[in-house]
Amino acid sequence: MNVNRERLREDIEANAEFGAIETDEGRGRTVLTGTETNREAREYLVARLEDAGLDVRTDAVGNVAGRWTPDSADPDAAPVAAGSHLDSVPEGGIFDGPLGVYAALEAVRAMQDAGVEPSRPVEVVSFTEEEGQRFASGLLGSSVAVGERSVEEALALEDGDGTTLESALDAIGFRGEGRLDASEWDAWLELHVEQSERLERADVPVGVVTSITGITHCEAVVRGEADHAGATPMGDRTDALAAASEFVLDVERAANEVVADVSDTAVGTVGSLDVRPNATNVVPGAVEMGVDIRDVDREAMAELVRRARQSLARLERERGVETEFRRPFDLAPTPMSDRVRASARDAGGRAGIETIDLHSGAAHDTMHVAGVTDAGLLFAPSRDGISHNPAEWTDWEDCATATRVLAGALADLASGE
Repeated sequence: MNVNRERLREDIEANAEFGAIETDEGRGRTVLTGTETNREAREYLVARLEDAGLDVRTDAVGNVAGRWTPDSADPDAAPVAAGSHLDSVPEGGIFDGPLGVYAALEAVRAMQDAGVEPSRPVEVVSFTEEEGQRFASGLLGSSVAVGERSVEEALALEDGDGTTLESALDAIGFRGEGRLDASEWDAWLELHVEQSERLERADVPVGVVTSITGITHCEAVVRGEADHAGATPMGDRTDALAAASEFVLDVERAANEVVADVSDTAVGTVGSLDVRPNATNVVPGAVEMGVDIRDVDREAMAELVRRARQSLARLERERGVETEFRRPFDLAPTPMSDRVRASARDAGGRAGIETIDLHSGAAHDTMHVAGVTDAGLLFAPSRDGISHNPAEWTDWEDCATATRVLAGALADLASGE
């Protein structure tokens, strides 16, 4: 099958105009769910799906799906699906999400052009609110599609101004009916930009993801005593920020040691601090910190959490502070389907395209879908690993090459028993 690189490029560049921002470098866009720019992006996608002869439907939370059912396919057979999302982070890049949606469409068009006769229908899907920038915390549309969140709960979600998802989708004409049910798919495959440098460093055009990282978010609080920065002797202070600084370094040290001894894919980050009262002339009295721990190894994640707790206990003993530790968010690592991975590797081999296995350090809708059907994830290279930034870039040839692997895998999966 021959992927039409220019057709794929035209679609991604057309989508890039919706919510385009001025930038000194690269090409950026801001497309938040339920906005006018989101409406424009959705309408363009629907038009392109219909141009390719797909039957398009929108569910109650705005998930869009176009189904190709050629004469060779049993219309009642479980379809094979592929896609991603169209929303972005504020001032994001043009590939994160749209590449996966339009690569899925281009894969269908490539199959049509090549006269492929699958025995199953093929669906192209765009999930609502993957980025979580306006409603919920991300992966919203896929959470509904797999039954982890009800339609009613999703529609009642509010943004910072009190606008509900229901009213936002109504305003742009994309609150449909029913619920897209991912458990009805025979298999799912998503193509995404890597958002890291491993493919670029290896000079390999396509990554086949083995597992999507688990994610734990923890909240650590250190309480000391706020005091006058000039009148309080150094020996009489209980400085919460000084203690918290040791915690930050302890988490970094623990992550490096776990990487060396347990799992080389583990990461640990203290990414946010709220210092109170946050005044130059006051000894800090309290610090709240946000901790992000990720790995494909569940035990490595547990070890990092244990080491964070140990750090706080030490600070209580040695610095006289009080501490709290909570773990409000915990998502287990998600392995990808062996069957889907094999189809992707085989597709690459048939096309003479080299692939390598790697894990995903970022969350994707595929994490949810993998809970209800066989699922896989492919990566295309990201220049310098940059993403969520106007400088995000994947060469057009790399986009087309990864789409060829996607198309071959979808054709294989849709033609199987």
